[in-house]
Amino acid sequence: MALGDAAHEREAEPHPARVAAARPLEAREALEHPLPLGLGDPGAVVVHREHDLVPLAREAHLDPRAGVPRRVVQQVARDAREVAGVPAHAARAGMRACVFVPAGIERGKILSSAIHGPTVVEVDGSYDEVNRLCAQIGDEHRWAFLNVNMRPYYSEGGKTLAFEVAEQLGWRAPANVVVPIASGNLLVKIHRGFQEFAALGLIPEASTRVHGAQPEGCAPVATAFREGTDAIRPVRPQTIAHSLAIGAPADGRYAIAAVRATGGAIDAAAEDEIVEGIRLLAEAEGIFTETAGGVTIAVLRKLAAAGALDQRGPTVAYITGMGLKTSEAVASALPAAIRIRPSLRAFEEAVLAHAS
Repeated sequence: MALGDAAHEREAEPHPARVAAARPLEAREALEHPLPLGLGDPGAVVVHREHDLVPLAREAHLDPRAGVPRRVVQQVARDAREVAGVPAHAARAGMRACVFVPAGIERGKILSSAIHGPTVVEVDGSYDEVNRLCAQIGDEHRWAFLNVNMRPYYSEGGKTLAFEVAEQLGWRAPANVVVPIASGNLLVKIHRGFQEFAALGLIPEASTRVHGAQPEGCAPVATAFREGTDAIRPVRPQTIAHSLAIGAPADGRYAIAAVRATGGAIDAAAEDEIVEGIRLLAEAEGIFTETAGGVTIAVLRKLAAAGALDQRGPTVAYITGMGLKTSEAVASALPAAIRIRPSLRAFEEAVLAHAS
């Protein structure tokens, strides 16, 4: 989501060709034989695109002694894109998929995964505990987990959120970005993406202030930033923003370093502020975001009120998931429907009178 003078004419050259030089060599080679799922053109102001998982899926092999098909991809899933994206791409590639989630994750996210036929494993524990379990499984059984022992490849996709924003802004970096923080990796990669585009000469030197957003119920990075340290103290998450509920963020100190290097800030949003952020974005812009997006909007409001935003250019707030997967988070905050009899008079008395 871009704020400010973000309307620029887009060039007609196909998007992949413009950023091919920025892809890792292995990814460029793998994309010569893609298995596309029709992700669409990236021209929307809100960036939802996930990196291509197919090249990674082809490399995810099981130990042949395990007695299951060799072509398998696994994922510890935090948000709807990951929960649905991995089994969807695996299904397209003719592979078996296993998705590990903490028990209690939003049912909509599990349904969006289960429809593709993966093995869904619910673990009684937090995301941090699921990650630790999957790391142990990977070591013991030689399984490849996309965002655990294959994390270097997985995390490269985060840079595309910077690449596409630079394109949409007319080949320049924004003055500010606000990025939700779970592990901290996405923020780090967005920052690096702008740096790499500048190094390639595709955009002028990037001077973007990078800001981070966390829920108060899981804010170890925001706490460390506020205290002036890069030492992250793990916490036990208690928040409706489940996709950001990483109590021991692996890249937290790198996120803090990126924010400080650019003159940005990291703040946290209370639960009611998250819900209000979701409602504000929906009512003002017609965009229904999940709870992580509510965190981003709530922190954006705080940064604007504190004068922390660079006013010399547009601000981009990353809305990283859609609201249908976490609708229960806002259901109780919405007004009840007006119920009427099927008559014009009932409509005029209840609806028109109410509206006036």
